[in-house]
Amino acid sequence: MTDMHLVPDLFGAAITKKASRDGFGKALLELGEKDPNVWAVSADVSESTRTHWFAEKFPQRFVQVGVAEQNMAGVAAGIASCGKLAFISAFGAFSPGRNFDQIRVSVCYNDSNVKVHASHAGLSVGPDGASHQMLEDVALMRSLPNMMVIVPCDVEQAKKATLAVAKVKTPAYIRTSRENAPVFTTPNTPFEIGKANVYRDGKDVAIFACGLQVYEALKAAEELKKKGIDAAVIDMHTIKPIDAATITTYASKCGIVVSVEDHQINGGLGSAIAEVLCEKCPTPLVRVGMKDKFGESGNAYDLFKKYGLDAAGIVKAAENAMKLKR
Repeated sequence: MTDMHLVPDLFGAAITKKASRDGFGKALLELGEKDPNVWAVSADVSESTRTHWFAEKFPQRFVQVGVAEQNMAGVAAGIASCGKLAFISAFGAFSPGRNFDQIRVSVCYNDSNVKVHASHAGLSVGPDGASHQMLEDVALMRSLPNMMVIVPCDVEQAKKATLAVAKVKTPAYIRTSRENAPVFTTPNTPFEIGKANVYRDGKDVAIFACGLQVYEALKAAEELKKKGIDAAVIDMHTIKPIDAATITTYASKCGIVVSVEDHQINGGLGSAIAEVLCEKCPTPLVRVGMKDKFGESGNAYDLFKKYGLDAAGIVKAAENAMKLKR
């Protein structure tokens, strides 16, 4: 559980904004410098996914397959079969969007030491529109045996997550964003695979969020406080393996749960939480996410507002959830 003082001033005017994909790229470069067995494979989007930093320094360990995401997964599985650690990186719409079969069979079925990094996922892709706004990837990846799923909340956490998955010899999926977003954790903020971070305690409603929506949830909690509602905010960066203990602790404490994600409400974080609750601690749950719709082109934060994924939308969901409390 994260100490509260490790989260800096959340709403200061000078807060830094960076894309979480930068954290992945910096961590990959650091791993390459420390371990000659680290390889990277790209599908013609190395600069966009930040694997170009690795490629520039370690060209002999970088493979550019072109616009061929299915080949990318197969090549990485082959590299891993030689005792190497392979990272593949592309837009979420194309990996896992177009190479799910290869990830399923070549990577997961063989329990290959391949890490799948997807950037440009969710509504946060913004102007690229519905075709690129991958909103189903978490559902796909968490359904696969042997695959862990991590959705970092900011650039610092993305770096920690990348370094962490490199230490485990199992397939892993890391989802990052293109959009520059607030950096509100620090290098000292704890990160542990499978262990949620509690950034704000509370007794009335528990808000579980992942990705860019963690910051929006923290803003929502400030607004809820003004309304006399004491909201806990929990960063569920690891969706698989899920931290069932923290979910049940706060469900029992608050009596009502809200999940928030830049993803379809079916199959993602909300569904994972619902599975825990129905088996271990039956509790009313309100899910915030895309409600069985495709996105559209627009500014990322305008889209968050339209589809209720911003702080105001979370406030409304929490207020509705309070009506369901027993």
